[in-house]
Amino acid sequence: PFVATCYNASIKVGIDARMYGPKCGGGWVGRYVEELVQGLQRIDSKHRVVLFLKPENADACRLTSPRFEKVIVNAHWYTAKEQFLMPRAIAKAKVDLMHYPHWNVPIWSSVPFVITIHDLILLDDPSSAKATTLGPIRYLAKRVGCHHVLHHAIEKSKKIAAVSRATKDSILHHFNHVDPAKIDVIYEGVSPLSNLQSPLPLSTFQQPISQPYFLYVGSAYPHKNLESLLHAFSFFVKEYPLVKLVLVGKNDVFYDKLRNEVKEIGIPEGRVVFTGFVPDDQLAVLYQNAALYVFPARFEGFGLPPLEAMLHGAPVAASERGPLPEVLGAAAIYFNPDDLEQMAEVMEQALNNESLRAELKEKGSQQVKKYSWSSMAEQTMKLYEKVGGKK
Repeated sequence: PFVATCYNASIKVGIDARMYGPKCGGGWVGRYVEELVQGLQRIDSKHRVVLFLKPENADACRLTSPRFEKVIVNAHWYTAKEQFLMPRAIAKAKVDLMHYPHWNVPIWSSVPFVITIHDLILLDDPSSAKATTLGPIRYLAKRVGCHHVLHHAIEKSKKIAAVSRATKDSILHHFNHVDPAKIDVIYEGVSPLSNLQSPLPLSTFQQPISQPYFLYVGSAYPHKNLESLLHAFSFFVKEYPLVKLVLVGKNDVFYDKLRNEVKEIGIPEGRVVFTGFVPDDQLAVLYQNAALYVFPARFEGFGLPPLEAMLHGAPVAASERGPLPEVLGAAAIYFNPDDLEQMAEVMEQALNNESLRAELKEKGSQQVKKYSWSSMAEQTMKLYEKVGGKK
């Protein structure tokens, strides 16, 4: 039987770090895993940690503590392969407790575990969850499998870390028999993306970008609502033809669909810029020079990109849905993500009102002080200790 240990006992924690880094992990979860791993290494603790990594990001994961070690597992997330290979690797490592920073938990592992839930888009936005490049049979099999794994993760976890109160509320809404005390709200953090003393000018980028421009950073999944953003921008650009919309995100089938949408709705060529994946030093520069950062998501778990935008001096406009008002507070202007005219009006207001942009920048610089990756790592370590993990 599982017995929690006292906080002073040394435990061996395993972390599924296969999503480590935004380039390999696909953005926000990758950033979260990276910051968690680096933050835990800075904590003076007797606990040992095993990081389960993929071959693609094993070298990028820097170890600075002798208490940490790496194990390579060549299995992608959301696959049948991970369900077989991860339990073997975990058993071989002899960890007392596993932390899965997403809900893709191997169901055949008997090791006690905690999970981080970033969002429940799978349940909150079925239309987005149905977006897939798979054939109907493979899609149905994967969807059934994902629902089974998600329910297992919620039901069997010893504790759940939710990245916002909105995410906790979503968990309790979909799993109303879960004890609220099982869920700890642990906010994510935000940190500077670049230490460059002399940032590169926009003109030197591989794809030169001219000002003024509005900016979005993140994936193009349907719940991000970028199609609505494009339609709102198509209204706006008729009155302001010199303004560009810069979309930063790893190229995939969803961004390809947006490229086609730009042509179909008649936005003039060159007004929408697709950068693909951008390294952190360039991303910091894009934030710093943006006339406005726009985040139109209908559903979200936390909202890290708009906080990054605030940290780097960009005024922010965001959807009024989900956790965004909770996380961004009074430091952003909000709009209904389904109201295209309102979205276009916010763009116009921000572009023409210099004092508003200055006010948003000042409020943003204060708002980001509430969020710390170090605090997130410390609270997560306390969660490990609270659960224990000794058999």
